[in-house]
Amino acid sequence: MTPISLRELAGHYAIARLHQDCAIPAWADGAGFVSISRTEDELSIACLRERIPDGVQTDEGWIAFKFIGPFAFGQTGIVLSVIAPLSTEGVGIFVVSTFDGDHLLVKRADRDRARTLLLRAGHALL
Repeated sequence: MTPISLRELAGHYAIARLHQDCAIPAWADGAGFVSISRTEDELSIACLRERIPDGVQTDEGWIAFKFIGPFAFGQTGIVLSVIAPLSTEGVGIFVVSTFDGDHLLVKRADRDRARTLLLRAGHALL
């Protein structure tokens, strides 16, 4: 297992789902963690909840943790070492990888449990 340092990010997050043909909306850009992913089926945007307008399909109530990196692309086991102790205990997760690192989102209601499980697995919470 690879011990990872994680920092909880400020704010409440949500994941928005838009039609796959939608342009990236202006509200998606701004402060805080933002992830924009397009597939043939959808445009998915994870960002601070306060930025998403009413009427957009969302899954709300998430908090975000940043993996403190960067990590080499060839380095293995980084994400697995963090998600394994959570998923084996039934904590739902949403993971986003970037060029320099990874971000973990868990439901706000699972925050304390997730923190306990991560610490118990040997990770550091900054």
